[in-house]
Amino acid sequence: MLASASPARLTTLRSAGLSPEVVVSGVDEDSVEVTEPADYTLKLAQLKAVAVAASEKRAIVIGCDSVLAFDGQILGKPKSDQEAIERWRQMRGRAGVLHTGHCVIDTHREVWLARSAATQVRFAHVSDEEIEAYVATGEPAAVAGAFTLDGLGGAFVSGVTGDPHNVVGISLPLLRLMFEELGFVWTEFWTR
Repeated sequence: MLASASPARLTTLRSAGLSPEVVVSGVDEDSVEVTEPADYTLKLAQLKAVAVAASEKRAIVIGCDSVLAFDGQILGKPKSDQEAIERWRQMRGRAGVLHTGHCVIDTHREVWLARSAATQVRFAHVSDEEIEAYVATGEPAAVAGAFTLDGLGGAFVSGVTGDPHNVVGISLPLLRLMFEELGFVWTEFWTR
């Protein structure tokens, strides 16, 4: 089960051969007050996974959350188009670190793990016109850091150092290791 409403996470898992059921946790992301990006994403991933796992007896639940650490700030989803434009004006030509917290719960055995992944993201030198056109699409409003790697924003990311899946919102290599640590074989979850 995927405790996330993110279509990008679901698409990534499906592309990796998994077919999770999506159950949105309903966790209020603004309720968490943690100042370190990795700790913040871990806390939210845990809250999401626990909320979904509470009603499941025999399931593996995956909870995730992502933020961009940039200039000492934690940047989640922008609250307005103007905020997204201002962020992009600050980010262009620079780099930030995308943090994603992962929590996996095996409800049958009542065991769980939580881990965080970090990937450096370098942003292209984009013009004000490109920024405004991108924000007008609505895509930046729906994602942490106001950008995507797997959508329209991909052309505005000049490079990543680390796992690109993490930037999309779920680190497949980390998730495979977490499954292994819990005693599961990743390939046994393939549905194709």
